[in-house]
Amino acid sequence: MGKLEGKIALITGGNSGIGLATSKHFVKEGAYVYVTGRRERELTAAVREIGGDAKGIQGDVSNLSDLDRLFEQIKREKGRLDVVFANAGAAKYAALGAITQDLYNQIFDINVKGVLFTVQKALPLLPDGASIILNASIVASKGLASNSVYSASKAAIRSFARTWTTDLKARRIRVNAVSPGSTDTPGLNELALLTYFRGSQEKRQFPSTFRLAGSGRQMRLRRPWFFLPRTMQATSRVRNSLWMAGSAKFRLPITKVGPHSRVH
Repeated sequence: MGKLEGKIALITGGNSGIGLATSKHFVKEGAYVYVTGRRERELTAAVREIGGDAKGIQGDVSNLSDLDRLFEQIKREKGRLDVVFANAGAAKYAALGAITQDLYNQIFDINVKGVLFTVQKALPLLPDGASIILNASIVASKGLASNSVYSASKAAIRSFARTWTTDLKARRIRVNAVSPGSTDTPGLNELALLTYFRGSQEKRQFPSTFRLAGSGRQMRLRRPWFFLPRTMQATSRVRNSLWMAGSAKFRLPITKVGPHSRVH
């Protein structure tokens, strides 16, 4: 019997990277997992790869109508959610002086608005004692060049975890934020990081602790996300942010690599 047997979970952005790897492990441990993604083709392929009790629902977390449709379907089919992993996120970078309104809107619509309304709209389906996990980033407390908008969006996620813990304490709903370091996912390549990582030699600077082998298909990082729904009790606002082990030790030569070195 798996450690998440009988649990119903939602993982947004579960069609690649951290979300995909976490979905696979949740299913392996007995959970029924709803997976969301914006692109239908990739979502269908991800659900097939996850196997078992996984179901894909296409949608954009920044679109409130899509979120309404998502939770209406979950309510109709399962009636509840035990775990929400608000993982969907986007990363784009620009230095101060070159930041556009479009870049700001794209980042905050997905990373902040999307997380806020995903969790808020999930609340009626969450029983007392449920678990909410937010995907933040180590950039929230670092001053990396050209990262101001993205970093601010991830700082908001850590703030959500602290304040929502207080808001939901009467219901004993645990809220935790996980802050991974640099992670080798498809999103990394989508940001054209190969412009900075000139070939695989430089890319090997990523420590294996944070690498998602096979572009996120196998995940050494999965354990924190798996651990949180089962046992961590975030009753203190000080304790509900989990930094990935070793992330503080990881330094990239920013002058060589450039500002696009932090994604999840």
